[in-house]
Amino acid sequence: MTYAVKEMFLTLQGEGVHSGRRAVFMRFAGCNLWTGREEDRRKAVCQFCDTDFVGTDGQGGGKFADAQALADAALAFWGTGEEGRYIVMTGGEPMLQVDDALIDALHAHGFIIAIESNGTIPAHPCIDWVCISPKAGSDVVQRSGNELKLVWPQPGRGHSIGDVEAMEGWAFDNLLIQPLDSADAAANMQAAIDLVMARPKWRLSLQSHKYLGLR
Repeated sequence: MTYAVKEMFLTLQGEGVHSGRRAVFMRFAGCNLWTGREEDRRKAVCQFCDTDFVGTDGQGGGKFADAQALADAALAFWGTGEEGRYIVMTGGEPMLQVDDALIDALHAHGFIIAIESNGTIPAHPCIDWVCISPKAGSDVVQRSGNELKLVWPQPGRGHSIGDVEAMEGWAFDNLLIQPLDSADAAANMQAAIDLVMARPKWRLSLQSHKYLGLR
């Protein structure tokens, strides 16, 4: 299988439970909830994505002929030292491309594998850390994992408090609310804080990499 990767780079995880952790980010090209073209955004299921996942022209991106080549490239970004190897597969929607061969190749290099997915495709069972970020209007089939990260509030149809309550019954170890990054950032932050104050099962997650000037 050929893998299409928009970009790959070494950074610190900026969001969620593992915020601040050194990680290789492997961003796959393509998504099933938006084409990535601005002219299609208003008709897309997900209308608030802040990431360029179109093409393979980013730093470290490209088309990789097989899983071993992609895993080797990830290892090169990590650099020296075997301890604490951690990789985040994201997108776009990574589960459109992630398969047995890639999981095996990354594990063979000693990586702990995390995924950030919209949850509309079942996560590979051998992924070590599953983070699902539901998008309003989509059919979330992956309702278990380590981390549920809900962007709040979402534009368009959005999620209701009833949806939030239903998600509390899903099988996730951590429930996180992340303020929507938009022109209404201050109001969105307050809305996220208010939700967490009213529903203490949830915790606030901030995009710390943006405050720190990291990718």
